[in-house]
Amino acid sequence: MSTFFQNLSGLSDRQVYRHELAMADLAEPLGFDSIWAAEHHFDDYTMCPNVAQFLTYMAGRTKRVRLGSMVMVLPWHDPVRLAEEVAVLDHVSDGRAILGIGRGLGRIEFDGFRATMGESRQRFVEYSEAILGALETGWIESAGNYYRQPKTAIRPSPHSTFKGRVYASAVSPESARIMAQLGVGLLIIAQKPWDKTIAELNAYREIYREIHNGAEPPKPILACFICCNEDAKVADAMHEEYARGYSRSALEHYEFHNEGLADIKGYEYYGALAQNIKKHGVDAFVNFLADLQVRGTPHQVYEQMLNYQRLTDCGGFIGIFSFGGMPHDIAQANMRLFAKEVLPRLQALDVGASVGMPLAIAAD
Repeated sequence: MSTFFQNLSGLSDRQVYRHELAMADLAEPLGFDSIWAAEHHFDDYTMCPNVAQFLTYMAGRTKRVRLGSMVMVLPWHDPVRLAEEVAVLDHVSDGRAILGIGRGLGRIEFDGFRATMGESRQRFVEYSEAILGALETGWIESAGNYYRQPKTAIRPSPHSTFKGRVYASAVSPESARIMAQLGVGLLIIAQKPWDKTIAELNAYREIYREIHNGAEPPKPILACFICCNEDAKVADAMHEEYARGYSRSALEHYEFHNEGLADIKGYEYYGALAQNIKKHGVDAFVNFLADLQVRGTPHQVYEQMLNYQRLTDCGGFIGIFSFGGMPHDIAQANMRLFAKEVLPRLQALDVGASVGMPLAIAAD
């Protein structure tokens, strides 16, 4: 499960944090395999500016669950600092960290960090190469165009290899090629028609096999915003209000409707998306994005997620249960019902993957 720290209800940020921390505390006793959080800054879309800090806190409150970033946005970080934070998280959790990385999209966030969006793709490549190398060797160094780093020790030295437990968010077709070259898995948040997502997944897999001498790529992880209720009509009402609320907040935060994104190097894909939104209208896009998410009775939720697993051959799901202004009591009931009725059925599926398990542990 993933916390989301979204504040669309006019509550105090303290109230939102108390709720999301309580949701995270439920994850292990309810049987979830991992806890995740997404990095965002400066507005109410998501209020988790330091994912490593939150996950380190959860490491001390849990014994079993793995701890994943969904994602850490590399161009907003000093690579040395990030490598150190991940190394600390892995030590205090005894090897339970899963590293999710991305290059960012929100202009409000790039502006707040005084960072240039047009440099994000190249910075992501240079930073990720340095960080992933550091987590294997214990030393970070780079001689890139944007990142120049003399060889420096990462202390504490890495707990264990991160091979097999690194994922990257990829939306544009160009990003999929980069992730294949880096040798990392894909973390998918549904934002486009499934036929396009599947085509890009297949392209990534083909590139991965070509680059890595025929080796099979990691199975992707799919993140879903979930509305689960025993009454299908209630689940539909939840979807109408809260999934659409999330979708509208994503549109506003990322400025998907801003055609000016096409003029920023590396974000040309979003210019075409903005033109499509202009053609069909904002409400149509909000409904489209919401309808990619999961809703229904426990059986309907299971069947929809099973279909998504078959479509994408994903190795795991990340469920988000509190979003879009959903009242806290409804969010907890949503998560508890899913954990009781849906989670065991999903965990029983043999999908040929163990998401996020470090190789040293998987071999035990």
